[in-house]
Amino acid sequence: MLKPILAANWKMNHGPTDARAFMRNFLAHYRRDNDRTVAFFPPSITLAAVQQALADRHEFVLGVQNIHHEASGAFTGEISAGMARDAGARLVLVGHSERRHVFGETDEQTALKCELVCKAGLVPMLCVGEKLEEREAGQTEQVVLRQLDAGISRLEPTNVATMLIAYEPVWAIGTGRTATPQDASAVHAAIRRHLRERIGERAAVLPILYGGSVNRGNARLLLAAPDVDGLLVGGASLDAGNWAAICQE
Repeated sequence: MLKPILAANWKMNHGPTDARAFMRNFLAHYRRDNDRTVAFFPPSITLAAVQQALADRHEFVLGVQNIHHEASGAFTGEISAGMARDAGARLVLVGHSERRHVFGETDEQTALKCELVCKAGLVPMLCVGEKLEEREAGQTEQVVLRQLDAGISRLEPTNVATMLIAYEPVWAIGTGRTATPQDASAVHAAIRRHLRERIGERAAVLPILYGGSVNRGNARLLLAAPDVDGLLVGGASLDAGNWAAICQE
């Protein structure tokens, strides 16, 4: 994947009908570029509709928002890494803050999920980030690196070198508050230094994305910050014209 990587996380928005209309509008606004990667994380039930809309557009990448931490079994309502691959996904979000703090996902589960994603031949995008009280207590780096170490604990260095990391401070998600480009750059640099200790110089090219109240007004400044290799965007990716503009920053 080329950097920058612009990733749209639709969360629980846009069913298949809405998604088809979205993609028609988005493609009408989006200028074909060969210097970046644009990824979509629609709801699982919508993945096929987005895939069909992009059938002849190979510059885009599709992902799922979550998988179960078991490969198969009696887990009603869940999907596995193998199912995601079979449906056309290449990427999997792991450890998104809402999975951690709304659904109770643990560091141990993120480790199992990253392992299953890699075994399925897919690429995990491991999300890490601190809560407001942790930031105010000066624990940002401690929390972020703990989550990072847990997520990659079951992976070989070769797998780590091919994954994506997304730093998404919990206090900035959906709140309108955004880490400054300097804040994001500092945390991304800490992540990269830590990864360099684990996988050597391959850490220099491992993409680290920023997520948290990204919008058209701040996207360009964030992308220009050192060590920010892309953006993971939630609410601002739900409008087709808005998302096309962000993708062309």
